[in-house]
Amino acid sequence: MLGLKLLTDPRWANIAEGNLEEILTDHAWCEQKAASNAITLITQNSEHQDLVDELTAIALEELEHFQMVIQIIKERGYTLGRERKDDYVGQLVKFSKKDGSRNQAFIDRLLFAAMIEARSCERFRVLSQNIKDEELAKFYHDLMVSEATHYTTFLNFARKYTIDVDVDKRWKEWLEFEGNLIKSYGNKEAIHG
Repeated sequence: MLGLKLLTDPRWANIAEGNLEEILTDHAWCEQKAASNAITLITQNSEHQDLVDELTAIALEELEHFQMVIQIIKERGYTLGRERKDDYVGQLVKFSKKDGSRNQAFIDRLLFAAMIEARSCERFRVLSQNIKDEELAKFYHDLMVSEATHYTTFLNFARKYTIDVDVDKRWKEWLEFEGNLIKSYGNKEAIHG
């Protein structure tokens, strides 16, 4: 369904489970950044009322996820660490088209968001199916479903609002780029790491 070119090795879940405080902190900050990204898209494209409505709901949901992860951190006696740099997302930002028309930048920002949601969904699936901690396995299964919905929302908006971008062609370029990029990741306690 997601179209990702390379799936995460299930053994990555063992790395993540080996340092739950780190993976949970990283995850919390991913949720905060996802909420911020939705708000930025709203701010820059407020003329599209349906986008404003949908992305407001997504931003609120991402903040709710942030709060849920923080609650798990507290319940387990961990501390929310400082925000983590996400090199994977940084590489996606570099791939994003910044020149060209306003519409091209808008569509690429939506595809950027769809890509992150797709990979997050896939990573949550790996965690839900491969960690021994039953509470976290269920938690990540529930989040996997949510992220899949977000992925399709961003992709559908890209298709709806394109003026001068062949969205399916550009999405294939995103999938190819991400498929090569992700080969360098999957070896540390980070959602995209």
